[in-house]
Amino acid sequence: MSAAPETPPSPSRPTVTEREARQVAEAAREQDWRKPSFAKELFLGRFRLDLIHPHPLPADEHAQRGEEFLAKLRDFCETKIDGALIEREARIPDEVVTGLKELGAFGMKIDTKYGGLGLTQVYYNKALALVGSASPAIGALLSAHQSIGVPQPLKLFGTQEQKETFLPRCARTDISAFLLTEPDVGSDPARLATTAVPEGDDYVLDGVKLWTTNGVVADLLVVMARVPKSEGHRGGITAFVVEAASEGITVENRNAFMGLRGLENGVTRFHRVRVPASHRIGEEGQGLKIALTTLNTGRLSLPAMCVGAGKWCLKIAREWSAAREQWGKPVALHEAVGSKIAFIAATTFALEAVVDLSSQMADEDRNDIRIEAALAKLYGSEMAWLMADELVQIRGGRGFETADSLRARGERAVPAEQMLRDLRINRIFEGSTEIMHLLIAREAVDAHLSVAGDLIDPEKSLPDKARAGANAGVFYAKWLPRLVAGPGQLPGSYGGFKHGTDLSGHLRYVERTSRKLARSTFYAMSRWQGRMETKQGFLGRIVDIGAELFAMSAACVRAELLRGRGENGREAYQLADAFCRQARVRVEELFDRLWTNTDDIDRTVVKGVLSGTYTWLEHGVVDPSGDGPWIADAAPGPSTRDNVHRPIR
Repeated sequence: MSAAPETPPSPSRPTVTEREARQVAEAAREQDWRKPSFAKELFLGRFRLDLIHPHPLPADEHAQRGEEFLAKLRDFCETKIDGALIEREARIPDEVVTGLKELGAFGMKIDTKYGGLGLTQVYYNKALALVGSASPAIGALLSAHQSIGVPQPLKLFGTQEQKETFLPRCARTDISAFLLTEPDVGSDPARLATTAVPEGDDYVLDGVKLWTTNGVVADLLVVMARVPKSEGHRGGITAFVVEAASEGITVENRNAFMGLRGLENGVTRFHRVRVPASHRIGEEGQGLKIALTTLNTGRLSLPAMCVGAGKWCLKIAREWSAAREQWGKPVALHEAVGSKIAFIAATTFALEAVVDLSSQMADEDRNDIRIEAALAKLYGSEMAWLMADELVQIRGGRGFETADSLRARGERAVPAEQMLRDLRINRIFEGSTEIMHLLIAREAVDAHLSVAGDLIDPEKSLPDKARAGANAGVFYAKWLPRLVAGPGQLPGSYGGFKHGTDLSGHLRYVERTSRKLARSTFYAMSRWQGRMETKQGFLGRIVDIGAELFAMSAACVRAELLRGRGENGREAYQLADAFCRQARVRVEELFDRLWTNTDDIDRTVVKGVLSGTYTWLEHGVVDPSGDGPWIADAAPGPSTRDNVHRPIR
């Protein structure tokens, strides 16, 4: 089959250099650290256990309200949601969506004064874990609506009038969606092509948005569009609340995926869509900052559902491995299978610890949790995928078989393969693993760039570099000596975590290793300087080490919390111990790979692949791919397709 010629780029598509793209991303960052951050300190070699221990807890009234709603939601999940039906028909029944609206599930995070339930982040996440276990597609529906849809950006940046206008609708009747991605724009928003041109008291939107989760059924949209710079308009990427039924909006396609078959995700075209200036969120040019700030806590919804997935994987692994016998004993008692079960159990405990700790810190608003939330998303999505993969392996051929097929031949309909497919998107949603590595790495080295960034910036003048050198000298003269020794080298440190099972040694390991991590980062910056940002393999391993250390810390703190409350404390200590021992093996391997890896030869091979050097290796197969361009044409203009938008009423 011959490939169709590539569609030429749209004339409206911005052309940006690599440096300009970085500047856009950097401008969208929160520049300051006004509150302490446990994870930021961890990357700097300072183990601030006092920031997370004793484990913070929700107020009694918040806990009571949350538990009451969870009880109602559990009953709804057990009696009204048929996950198998949603999987078969690739659609959430309208009556289920209506029932969730009546239950208040669309207003979980919305303040009670606007008709919402006013749940804390902790209980919102518990609710998502619960409903996501009944149907991951419903979890995605509710999460996209509240975590990144209209309610969260309005809560943080909306005017009082906007809140009074839109939040009551979002709490009970309307579904919202978030529209940023375009056919040719993913993680590089500097190339955003959708425009919002000021005309009188309105803006006129033109462009195409891709992968609009909830977009097919949404009533309200958060749209990111580029406002041209002009007299009286600073311009830049800007956020708007848009009525989905507005003239000129066409949902051109409902997309289908390998998992989350009930997801209402589409392609949305805007043609001369008029949006009142009063619907602009924040100021012109603040769109990306609004999006990133929204995601600081919004990202926690995804690992919350990963916790739910881990709990289900553990339940099925336990029940199946006890019932299935091979060679005279249950398969769970064979070490090859038992190690997988231990991994699932320990990792589920640690992941729940990470999510609950980060969520409670978000509720208290005492700490800056931008790194913690990002680490939770990164770690949760990667580990949940591994747990589901191990469950499929434990189930063997039955893990690969669909639930419908199992049911048809008289066995328990366990959707293990569906879980694997549904979880795969989490490594891409809301920042791919690769982008999360870079985002977290940028925050982790922020202190270094703040004092020494001008030293490695080729565009800075010699006087600027001299001043940066002096500042860096002062900073490192104080910082580097503190990386030599610490409490992690004292045998009695963290003795409060020794109750039968001894967790104090793991905390000493975290303290020592955080200093080692900081030293490694400093060595790398000294070695590569301005080229550090290109060492994505190294930066990814640095972040992965930090994620393991954060999870170890959270697991130990949670175990001590449960022990102190008399809630399975002995067992919690055992799980925390098992997790920390597993994590330490991974950390040591990652440290080895910081300096002993194949990064250089990999780059050589990649250049060869792209230049066609190895095309001979591709011979001997046929390509079943269809014809067409790699990226669909997204030129602005009127739609030529039927509108598949279907609001649920």
